[in-house]
Amino acid sequence: MSSKLKVEQLVVGPLYSNCYIVWDDNTGEGVIIDPGDDANDILKRVRELDITVKFILATHGHFDHVGAVAPLRKELNAEFIAHKGDFFFLEDGKNAARRWGVDIEKPPKPDRFLNEGDTIMVGKEKLEVLHTPGHSPGGVSFTHNSMVFCGDTLFQGSVGRTDFRGGSFEEMTESIKTKLYTLPDDTIVYTGHGPSTTIGIEKQFNPFVRL
Repeated sequence: MSSKLKVEQLVVGPLYSNCYIVWDDNTGEGVIIDPGDDANDILKRVRELDITVKFILATHGHFDHVGAVAPLRKELNAEFIAHKGDFFFLEDGKNAARRWGVDIEKPPKPDRFLNEGDTIMVGKEKLEVLHTPGHSPGGVSFTHNSMVFCGDTLFQGSVGRTDFRGGSFEEMTESIKTKLYTLPDDTIVYTGHGPSTTIGIEKQFNPFVRL
């Protein structure tokens, strides 16, 4: 099934996080996934694309994925949505960033919380929510047809760190095996850092999580 959703990747902030602008080309309505920093650059691109951002989504609450939420939410009047399991990261976001030598505006409290099985409308298209904990307790992935935005759960040839607060390698392995690896092999994996990959390639070659 071909997707009507368009995807643009921006690499933001000192940790080179991937931020994604995703929109329905038919309606011009979109979402921003993981705006970690560089709010002005993201805003500039949204305006160049001439889309209306309805929601700001977080795959997880680490500061390098939510650092630009506060200014973008105000500027775009968009709802901020995340999983409750990572609320403590959002609360501590400004302090956490400072510990890494980064200055951000404190992330706002989400307008609503995500749960497994929720759907988010992007124009007339749907993003479906998978709860994929492990890198963090409230980690989620967003799927649509042959694409998945998985934050820092799965990378090209690697997986996310689990040595942060609330991390669990066992949980992450379970999330990857039972949620991500069950997606079709041609599913494009839009990662939280680094290049995109596919589910089929990771199932075959990823050295950290084997089926």
